[in-house]
Formats: sequence, C-alpha cells, structure tokens
Amino acid sequence: MKFLPYNFVDPLIQFESQLSIIESTFKMLCSIPTLDTVKDMGKNEDDKEDLELLYRTIFNLFEDTLLMLVYKDLYKLQILKEMITWMNQESSFLQERAMTIISRVLSFASRKVKGYTSVDAPCLGVLAAELSLLCTHSDPSITQQASLGMYHLLCIAKCQNADTVKTANAKNERYMENSLPIPPAGIEYLPKILQQDKTKIAQNIGQALLPGLLTDFVWSLLIKIPLPNVTTAYEAAILLTLTLEYYAQKITMVSKIMDEIYKQLQENSSPSMKQVLLWLITLLTRTSPKKVIFHLMDYSVPANSTLILMWQAAGLESQVAPQVLKTILLILKGKPGEKHKIMVQRRRLSVDSVNMMPVAASQALSTLLPLKSYKKAVAQFFPQLLMALLLQQFYSSEVKLLTKNTVCYAQEALRTLLTCSGLQEVDSALKKKNCWSQFSQTLFHHHSVYLIAKTLSEHKFPQFPETLRYLYKLSVEDPRRSEDMVITIIFLTELLNNFFKDPFPEEFLSLFRNWVNDPNPAVCKLSLQKIATMAPVINETENVCNLLFSIIDAFFSKDNNVVIRALLTLRRLLIKLDKTTYSSLCSRIASSYYPLMDHSNAGIRSMAIRHFGELLQDMSHHTRVLNDLVIDSLVPLILFLEDTEKRVFQACMYTLEVCASSLHWFTTHLLSDEYYSYELVVLDICNNILVSHKQYITELLSDALGYLRSSRAYLRRASIILVGYFTKLSGHLLLKDEIEVISEAIDRELQDEDPVIVGLAKKTQAILQDITNRMTSSNIKQCFQRIFNTFYIKRLKPLYYYNLTCDLNISSMKDSEFNSKKADEEVENEDISE
Repeated sequence: MKFLPYNFVDPLIQFESQLSIIESTFKMLCSIPTLDTVKDMGKNEDDKEDLELLYRTIFNLFEDTLLMLVYKDLYKLQILKEMITWMNQESSFLQERAMTIISRVLSFASRKVKGYTSVDAPCLGVLAAELSLLCTHSDPSITQQASLGMYHLLCIAKCQNADTVKTANAKNERYMENSLPIPPAGIEYLPKILQQDKTKIAQNIGQALLPGLLTDFVWSLLIKIPLPNVTTAYEAAILLTLTLEYYAQKITMVSKIMDEIYKQLQENSSPSMKQVLLWLITLLTRTSPKKVIFHLMDYSVPANSTLILMWQAAGLESQVAPQVLKTILLILKGKPGEKHKIMVQRRRLSVDSVNMMPVAASQALSTLLPLKSYKKAVAQFFPQLLMALLLQQFYSSEVKLLTKNTVCYAQEALRTLLTCSGLQEVDSALKKKNCWSQFSQTLFHHHSVYLIAKTLSEHKFPQFPETLRYLYKLSVEDPRRSEDMVITIIFLTELLNNFFKDPFPEEFLSLFRNWVNDPNPAVCKLSLQKIATMAPVINETENVCNLLFSIIDAFFSKDNNVVIRALLTLRRLLIKLDKTTYSSLCSRIASSYYPLMDHSNAGIRSMAIRHFGELLQDMSHHTRVLNDLVIDSLVPLILFLEDTEKRVFQACMYTLEVCASSLHWFTTHLLSDEYYSYELVVLDICNNILVSHKQYITELLSDALGYLRSSRAYLRRASIILVGYFTKLSGHLLLKDEIEVISEAIDRELQDEDPVIVGLAKKTQAILQDITNRMTSSNIKQCFQRIFNTFYIKRLKPLYYYNLTCDLNISSMKDSEFNSKKADEEVENEDISE
C-alpha cells in the first residue's frame, strides 16, 4: 500500500482555502476608511504618521501575501480574477488601490517567468477579459493600472509554449506592427496603446493568447453581454466582436459558444444585442464554416425562428457560401432516422438516437438558397444540390413518423432551388403534373423522379452539361446506398433519353453494362430495361459482345426477377442482332441456357427452355453448330417433359419439335397433346439417336445418370426411364465395370419413398441384369461382341409401359412401329453402303 507524505494537501482544497482567506481579508480591507479619514483619527502628527504607516502596512501585507502565493504557483493568478470580481462590487477608491495591487502582482509574475519556455497559468484568458473591460474604465487611474496589468499579462502569455506562439505569430504577420514592445530593463513603461483603444486591445490579446486561453477570453466576454449593467455589456460586445474579427480562427469551443448565443437570443435580448450576437455567428462562420453549420444542424427539428435567424447570419457572407453548401451537402449524404452506429452523449434529446440532421439541412437550404450572397454558389453546386434533395425527398417519405411536422422540407428546398436557378417554369409544370403532391407517396416516388428529369429536359434547362458530368462522376466514383443508385439511374436514363439518341456514347453505355450485375436487384432491372430498348440499334453499339456477356452473367443472379429480365433482354437483342455476330456467339449463348433449364423457379425454367428453342430456330441454317447444341441439351429437354408445371412442359414440347425438325427425326406427331406419352417420346427419340447419333449414346447416358440425384421426384422417375432406354440401346457398347456403376446408381433408387420410382428402378435393374448375363467374361470376346453389334441393331419397344392408356398405347404404338420400320430401312441402307 502506498502512503502519502504526512504534509500532503490536496491542491484544490488548498486553493479553495487560500481563496476563502483572501476573500475575507479583502472584505476586511473594504471596511477600512480612506487614508485621509484614518489620519483624521490621530490627535497629533505622530499619531497620524503611525496610523498612515499602519494603513500602508496592512495593504502591503495583503500584497505580499499575493506575491508569495504567485511566487510558489502561477496557477494562483486565478485569485486576481476573483479580486476584480470583488472589486467591482466595492467603492471606487478601493478599486484603484486593488488595481494597483493586481498590476504589481502581474509585474512580479512577468519578471518571474522571463526566459521560461513553458508557463502553467490557465486563468490568463479569463483574467484578460476582466482587465480588458477595465482598460476602458471611466476612471483614468483605474484605466492606467488596468492597461499596465494587461501589458504584464501579455508578457506572461508570450512565455506560454514559446513554439506555439512563434507559429501563431508567423500566421498573423499582418498584425506584428500592433504587438507590444518589450520595455528596457529598469525603466518604468506605461503601454498607453492599451488605454481606451479597444482595437489594439483585441488585436494584442488575440495575438498573444493560445487558442484555449483565447477561447476562455471570448467566453468570459460573451457571458457578460446579458448582464444588467448596460455599459459592461456594451464594452464586452465590442471587444468580443473585434477579437473574432481578427482571430476567430483560433477559437476552439465553437459549439459551446454557439449554444450560449442561441440561449441569449432565446432570452429576448435587445434588438441591438441581437444584431451583435448574430454578427458573432457570421464571424465564426467566416473561419469555421464546417463547425458552425454542423452545430446549427444539430438542433431540434423543425427549426424555430431563432434558429432561422442564426442560419441567415451564417449565410450572410458570399465568400464562405461554397464552404457552407459543401458542408450541407456532406450532411445530406446521411439518411434521416438512421441510428448512430456508436451511441455518443448528445446535447439535445431530439437527436440522441437517430440522425435528423439531414432534415434540418433541408430546411436550412430553404432559408439560405434565396439569399443574394448565395446566388453564385447555388449555380456552382446546382447538380449536387438537385440530386441530394431528390434523395432526401425519398428518405423523408420513409421517416415521417419520426417528426410530428408533416412539412417535407426536402421538397420545399428542391422547389426553392429550381426557383433560385431560374427554373420557375419547371416548378410550375411539375405542379400541373401533380408531381409535388405525389412525391411524398413512396409508391409514386420513382415516377416523380422520372417526371422531374423529363420536365427539366423538356424545358432545356441550361444546367444540363454540368448535371450530366456530375451524374457520371456520381455513378463511377461515389459509393452510395443501393436506393441512391436507383434514383440516380432513373434520373440519368431519362436525361440521356431526351438529349441523346440510341445507342448512348460508350462512356455511358459502360455504366449500364456494369450495373447489369450490381448487387442491388432494382439497379440490375433498371439497367436491363434500358438496354432492352436499344435492340433496334444493337448492331450500331460498340463492344456488343461485352454487352451480351454482361447480360448472360446476370443469369446467375440470386434474384429471380433479375434473371427473368435478363432472359427477356437477351432475347430481344438477339432478334435484331447481326447474323454473323449471332452465329459466332451461338455456342456461348446456348450454354448459358443449360443451367437455367434446371432452375428452381418454374418460370425461369420454361423461359430458358423456350428461348433455347428459339435460338435453335434462329440458327437453323448452321447445321454443324446446331447438332452439337441439340445433343448437349437433349437430356434436360426430355426429362422436363415430366415437369409438374404446364408451362415448362409446353416449352419442352416446343423446343423438342425444333430439335426434331432440325435433325430430321420422326417424333413431331408424338409431341402433340393428343398422342403425348413420355415413354413413347423417349422410345422414339432413342430409336432416332440409334440411327443418326449413336456415337453420343454413352454421353447422354452419363447426363441422365446425373439427374438421379435430383430432389424432385418427377425428375428421378423420368431419369430412370431414360437411363433404362439408353442402357438398352448402348448395352453392346458398355463394359462390365460401366454396367456396375449404372447398377449402383439404380440400386440407390430402390430405397426411394416414391413407390413408382422403386417399381421403375426394379425394371431397370432387370434390364441391366439381362445385359450383364449376355456379356462374356473375356475382354477380347466383349470387343468382338461390340464390333458385331455395331452392324446388327435391333429396334426398341416399350420397356416400362409408364402411364400408357389403352387407346394411346394402340395408336402411338402403331406410329412408333412405323417409325421403327422406316428407321430400319435407313440402317439397312447404311449397312449396305458400309
């Protein structure tokens, strides 16, 4: 355990005790009559001399006590500030005597710190404020002592952190001629320049005091303005104004000062003092616009009349208007009602949990934009203000519950912006279109943004070039919220539609190309929607291949609506696409449809399958490419005939008809609703494959086996049937190991919960067993068997009789046998030619 020394005393308790003793002593001195009165008490000259000596000794002891305290700790200069406060409450004769003591103590302290590199005297700012008021006192003797004391105080201040003072002086060289000269040693010097000259006082104090001390000085003067003593308030206001005129940039506690000004304005100050307080805001805004504006926006919403006066004062000077608008634009990037990520202690309850500063900023713009001093700045920042207020209008419709006021300040500011920018006709036109009344409704907000862009375009607004440049910059560089991008795209698209003909210039087209794969689905859909309208001029577009590939990449979006929009957009472009380019991209485009054929969404499945069929139809004259595409897609096209969704079934029917026609197969009649039977379609397709594409059978078999792992029962059923027919067809081409792999896959289906699947799996196992039994054990014999079976092909007949009705079975079987005979004739012809 650490023990404190026996003589340790808490410095704060010690200072309070000393201050109490000094105060009681000072009040005792106040009760002593004047020296002349004391002398009159003596009976003779000796008595008078003794009384005068006693009188002077008492005051000297008081002064010596102060000197001893200051000698040990310059922090005790705080006592001098308290003495001035006591002094102002007493008679004038004692004021002069007290000022003499204060001046002497400060003179002693200035000599003591001479040569110091650092001085700890935090009360200098407050003490300087008291002395500065006494420097303009009506009593010349008090003024003389106060100015002398001020001089010594400034000498002490210059020793506080010499490096900082040196830097501050370098930044304020224009005031160097006003600085006080150091008097020669041993010569009594009276700085007359500090007597009655408030400008010199303010300049020298502002130059000598460090930012923290100067802030204390300003604060001390500010709290004297509402005092009943009009003379003191007036002098404090003048000194305060002059100080901020020259050294406002050194003030550190801007928020604290702003709160005090707001408080005094609320307390019904006199008109003249109100003007002074508002001018102080103007001076602070001149050097610290960001601090002032942020603090003004931190008050409660909606703003009262006092706050509006403060806004007007902040916007009084045109040279700071750009900085003010930049700060407001920074605030408008926030979203009203958004909770702060880090909860910090706030000054006002209205903003302790949610951010309402953007609402305040919108209201402030309604006040600032019409000011003459802001005319040039408004023109400079028109695009930024326009887009920021459009977004705030959208946000405001979402947070109306947070404010009791139903006024939409963002809309008011937006209309004010249009009026101040010479676009009154645009505002009137939008009013006729009910745009402003609909804007507050979330459902119509996007349409309102479209109306504003369209109306601006119709009136050929002169700010179009800079607005377009800003929108491009915003789209490329500025990472914003996803909802911001939606508004930006709607506005930009409408401007481009009205000022450019399709296709857009490449720099804008690249934006839409990139937005196709934006994380926000709404952005993707808007971009795809615009790209789709460019179909008539697709062949005039630069980098058309990249554009198509970006659309294809959108097929992998997690949002189904984006995928559907991408499918529709791609199809619309392909219809108009140059055939040479189309054919070169055909394989890539076709392969992009394959994953979507097995999509979880039935609408996407059906669309992908139908669009694939339309692609095959488009490429019907490219036979070589067409055959490969058909074979690659054949298995899913067959299997999804069993889809539970009718639209998917119909899409498969349509696409298979295109495939059959392209490959000259005889299955078209089996794909009609009248004769349709899944197994007969499979049977007929397998017989056709056997005739014309038997080299692909094992590949197709492998594809079909993959669907046995599907979670959808109808796909597993369809796949088992297809595997059975492919195995029957290619039995002579399969090795024993391959048969075993197929058998293992089918064995797993024997455990399925669906009894139909189990029954189909058993029939397929029987087919596999039959093939296995007919296999020879020797690999050499298997090879000979393969060669023999290549020349001897037997047509298949139904194996499963899956969902076959009597009537359908008879009619379809006849057609199937007819097709089989016709296919036999073709095979015989092939055998003879071979």
